[in-house]
Amino acid sequence: MKILAIESSCDETACAIVEDGVNVLSNIVATQIAEHRLYGGVVPEIASRMHAECIYQVTQEALTAANCALSDIDAIAVTYAPGLIGALLVGISFAKGLAMSSGKPLIPVHHIAGHIAANYISHPELEPPYLCLVVSGGHSHIVEVLDRTRYRVVGRTHDDAAGECFDKVARTLGYEYPGGKYIDSAAKIGDPKAYNFPHPRVDGCEYDFSFSGLKTAVINLVHNASQKGETLVREDVAASFQRTVCEIVVGKTMAAAEALGYKTIGLAGGVSANSGVRGALQKACDKRGFKLYMPELKYCGDNAAMIGCQGYYDYLAGKRADSSLNGIATLSLEKISE
Repeated sequence: MKILAIESSCDETACAIVEDGVNVLSNIVATQIAEHRLYGGVVPEIASRMHAECIYQVTQEALTAANCALSDIDAIAVTYAPGLIGALLVGISFAKGLAMSSGKPLIPVHHIAGHIAANYISHPELEPPYLCLVVSGGHSHIVEVLDRTRYRVVGRTHDDAAGECFDKVARTLGYEYPGGKYIDSAAKIGDPKAYNFPHPRVDGCEYDFSFSGLKTAVINLVHNASQKGETLVREDVAASFQRTVCEIVVGKTMAAAEALGYKTIGLAGGVSANSGVRGALQKACDKRGFKLYMPELKYCGDNAAMIGCQGYYDYLAGKRADSSLNGIATLSLEKISE
């Protein structure tokens, strides 16, 4: 079964052709980073307009790369939630047009479910149930993956997402947007124990995250040093910050796994490309005898292959949409499991 998948939830316009869920025939991504870098972050209006400008071309490239015509496609999958509403609507409208004109079924896919599904592409042997840490620019979750289409969120952020925190700290340190990769590179040469940053906790929510206080602590350190005329080694700040994030997300994931009885762990989302997070989680799993699954780096960020993969399993579960499908800016994974 071949699925044409479309992803446009933020600042990547992507289309992929995926066969039987895990065989990626093509995966085309048009990034908008250069444009948004001018403003230090994603500008929703610009993102929407750029999606509209290139979605047809990206789709044509995906079909050509897969050596397919639209008539060879069995279904159309599209990200419908969560994300920037204008950006989502571009992809949804285009997907609905393709489905209507070709007579193909339309499959609505949850963006976070897609990130989790990226692991099935890299590791077809992975079978639920397992516990998955999802860390990205807009989301930070600890998720029980009950099966390929049902989830229970056991931990979530109460303010900033981990990826958002990375970008804001990077900007404070003078790095370009998106800052995550610059923090990661700097952390490799900096001293991770140079600074002790706080590990914020949320009372009554053992597995939930809060990154706002950590972000503020780094910003205050940098601003106070500037006001006093002191020079900070930004590689040391970056390394100490990344260490702290790793301790927080890995610590809570391990605590949840032990309490809930999981010995299989997954990692997903854009921040899953961070070498510090990957290394710390691998070390923690090895120490406990847990099995860890992580997507290949090319499937960590937003892409359509992961949407095609999840779309396949959603199709098998009977999920369909009609022409009334709309975008939803915020939607919990648990809502789609009801």
